[in-house]
Amino acid sequence: MELRWLEDFIALARTRHFSRAAEQQNVTQPTFSRRIKLLEEEMGTTLINRQTLPLSLTPAGEEFLGLCHDITQRIAESRRRLIQLAEQQAGRIRLAAPQSLLAHFVPEWLGQWPVPPSVTPYLRATSWLVDDYFRALSREECDLVLCYWPRTPCGIEPDTEGFVSCRLGEERLIPVSLPEADGQPRFSLDDGARLPLIAYHPRGLFDAMIRSHLAHLGETPDFSILNESIQSNNIRELVSLGYGLGWLPGRSVREALTAGTLVAAGGERWQVPLEIRLYRRAESRHSAVATFWESLSPGVSA
Repeated sequence: MELRWLEDFIALARTRHFSRAAEQQNVTQPTFSRRIKLLEEEMGTTLINRQTLPLSLTPAGEEFLGLCHDITQRIAESRRRLIQLAEQQAGRIRLAAPQSLLAHFVPEWLGQWPVPPSVTPYLRATSWLVDDYFRALSREECDLVLCYWPRTPCGIEPDTEGFVSCRLGEERLIPVSLPEADGQPRFSLDDGARLPLIAYHPRGLFDAMIRSHLAHLGETPDFSILNESIQSNNIRELVSLGYGLGWLPGRSVREALTAGTLVAAGGERWQVPLEIRLYRRAESRHSAVATFWESLSPGVSA
């Protein structure tokens, strides 16, 4: 059964005339009559009393007419809803980003717009390594990738061919520790002792940036790695419990450092400079992404 057959039947019930109904449905009368006959065969009963002038509906036809109205109205409403969803989806931008950026950068950054763009965090990405972001971007699983980026080469170079980027701000990875009662760090990089480290995943960009920075300093502290994690929030939790030191994005520990609940585990030379970058596909088919990209102010930091 086809939807247009139901619409044909409603038109015939309204006009009570095959020719006028066929005209309203923009088909020839023979085609229209054949479709009504097919509908009756499909339903297994006679719906039209063709012996009366004007035409009338059989009792089965009267019952079926109510069903036709209900079905066509539901389908029309579903169509309107799907069109509305498609329009909403067309304006929605899926942003993949690490959890620390979603929590400590994105709200303030989007708040810079008088009317914030329709950016939806793609939360599956919070446990990804850096290569996962660009694979998802190439598959169009997300529309934008917001990520930390090294200021200098660090040994990990994700494939960014086919993407364009915009620098949104700067950040620093700060080594932090739980303080002792006198406010000094429980674990200090300046002491030269073996230190318990709450580390990042060894294939992650943060781990590579930290190792590269330490190598550039010409100093490699003696670490005992207690834990490795992708998410900086997990590292912060273990550092806050006093298990060891760890490097965390400055924005994520700004309040804790001010309050003294966490302290720097060494001087500024131990801090790792990095950038916050936004990536998109160079050939994006998403008009909302292109409009959003044009509104960006490169170099503006939140």
